[in-house]
Amino acid sequence: MSTGGLSRARLGRMRDVMSGHVERGDVPGLVTLISRRGQVHVDAFGVKAVGGDDPMRRDTIFRITSMTKPVTAVAAMILVEECKLRLDEPVDRLLPELSGRKVLKRIDGPLDETVPASRPITLRDLLTFRMGFGMIMGPPEGTPIQRAVREQQLGCLGPPKPATPHAPDAWIRRLGALPLMHQPGERWMYNTGSHVLGVLIARAAGQPLEAFFRERIFEPLGMKDTGFSVPADKLDRLATSYWANAQTGALDLHDGVADGQWSRPPVFPDGSAGLVSTADDYLAFARMLLNKGKHGRERILSRPSVEAMTTDQLTPEQKAASGFFPGYWDSRGWGFGVSIVTRRDDATASPGRYGWDGGYGTSWSSDPREDLVGILMTQRAGYPLSSAVYLDFWTSVYQAIDD
Repeated sequence: MSTGGLSRARLGRMRDVMSGHVERGDVPGLVTLISRRGQVHVDAFGVKAVGGDDPMRRDTIFRITSMTKPVTAVAAMILVEECKLRLDEPVDRLLPELSGRKVLKRIDGPLDETVPASRPITLRDLLTFRMGFGMIMGPPEGTPIQRAVREQQLGCLGPPKPATPHAPDAWIRRLGALPLMHQPGERWMYNTGSHVLGVLIARAAGQPLEAFFRERIFEPLGMKDTGFSVPADKLDRLATSYWANAQTGALDLHDGVADGQWSRPPVFPDGSAGLVSTADDYLAFARMLLNKGKHGRERILSRPSVEAMTTDQLTPEQKAASGFFPGYWDSRGWGFGVSIVTRRDDATASPGRYGWDGGYGTSWSSDPREDLVGILMTQRAGYPLSSAVYLDFWTSVYQAIDD
């Protein structure tokens, strides 16, 4: 039997697989959500904290880290539609700190060995991570530019904890004092584009980033538990965050609850990895995109904007120059704030599927062909392409489809 195009028997098998990860201690707890053809199936397993007895629930709040990036991209496209931003306009008008860029002659070279940028940075560059600055897949202190980022406490080359201590204006000024790593438009480099995008959105909107998110996205979509921090009256619903110890395999405390980083509003609202949310809140966001920008009778974005967001924006040359996980670009692309499947290479890689993951243990994808949304929420940091919890979740999601 099926419900909403999902097999009841295979959903039961999925429950067994995912609860097994909790029973084995891979994760303290998790929430899984599948939505297909208007039907929603949710399961919650385990507890919110190691050694605790407070059960994981459907409304548990998680740090969604990089699943913030698609929300930030939507906010930018709202401003494009209002003609307050333009995709191919230099960002210099609102971010003069980034005008007149210099570019390192070589990525591992001294900071004063530079050449002029071939062109300004544009909004499209920020959305597609082609601004010429971002994470280097290697030792964190391996190059002078990496050391400079650490010394300036910019917080854009690694996990969102610790957070940068700088307010947006000070942060962008410090970033602007550093050279770019590569020429704008040359290659994809992860993360920093969304940090900069948050500052740009706030300036274009004339209000703090969280206020714009709340007024234009969260409130219209009913995302009542999503924000850059957790209010005191909701802290009992926040899951504790853990990081696996590389030596022992044990889960070490990464961020607590009452005294944690997300228990108070941040100095720098992080458009790259700063949000907390719930499975149902994020489903509302995902369904809006799947419905081409509409939520009920309300339109958040136009259909063409959603289509641009979910279309691969990278050229073969840019992919060839861009480092990431081995083989990633063979079957993936990048739109505006989301990864896009471009070629089927396994049972879950459905061409046109788009979404992104959070390094603290969360994952989301939508598949327009299947009218499908899948959301995984855990509180253990992990890498999606190598984490058994992630891999088993997405295998189970596609196995549960019943036509």
